Amino acid sequence: MFKHIKEELFSKLSEDIDSVVERDPAARSKIEVFLCYPGVHAIILYRFSHFLWGKKFFTAARIISSFARFLTGVDIHPAARIGRRLFIDHATGLVIGETAEIGDDVTLYHGVTLGGTSTQKGKRHPTLGNRVIVGAGAKLLGPIEIGDDARIGSNAVVLKAVPAGATAVGVPAQIVRKRKKTDEKCFEAYAAEKTDPILDAIEKLKAQVKTLEKQVSEKKTVDKNDKNI
Repeated sequence: MFKHIKEELFSKLSEDIDSVVERDPAARSKIEVFLCYPGVHAIILYRFSHFLWGKKFFTAARIISSFARFLTGVDIHPAARIGRRLFIDHATGLVIGETAEIGDDVTLYHGVTLGGTSTQKGKRHPTLGNRVIVGAGAKLLGPIEIGDDARIGSNAVVLKAVPAGATAVGVPAQIVRKRKKTDEKCFEAYAAEKTDPILDAIEKLKAQVKTLEKQVSEKKTVDKNDKNI
């Protein structure tokens, strides 16, 4: 039994390291990633604490997660469910709550929070699908679902579900586009998105104001001509 668990943990560790090498252009070697990447250290300690949590060694699990937070700056509750090949870039200030669920091949940048909005027991943290990318400083709050291949922009505050393949940006976050199937293999650092929904709305309002001003000016001209007649 313990041999099987050991093999599974080492298998996941190998995958986690490979995922960093694949997605981070600054990574030069696997040994460098293993020794120098706090995101990898956080995942290693999380997987151990999660194993203990599953065996009902709750206090021991929390001690390990607290040590991981002290060591890496990443706060992952041992009860959270995290899939394979999670990439935590830069790591510092990242928080993953107790009932959060994360799929496979997900990328989280520093300052990301998967938090709750309720003090009640039960499901209160986000669920992320596979291949989701969450940009730096983004806050995902409540028992919302983020679909497969979704992108969350940096510093976005997400309070509602995001469908699969969509990009959400802003405060509160809004859907700005749906990704095409041809984009599935394109890695987007920081979930960058050139479209700002707030600026777009302002530009539309400015265009409407100009149109109204033009209509008012034309009407004044017509009224003036009618009076002269």
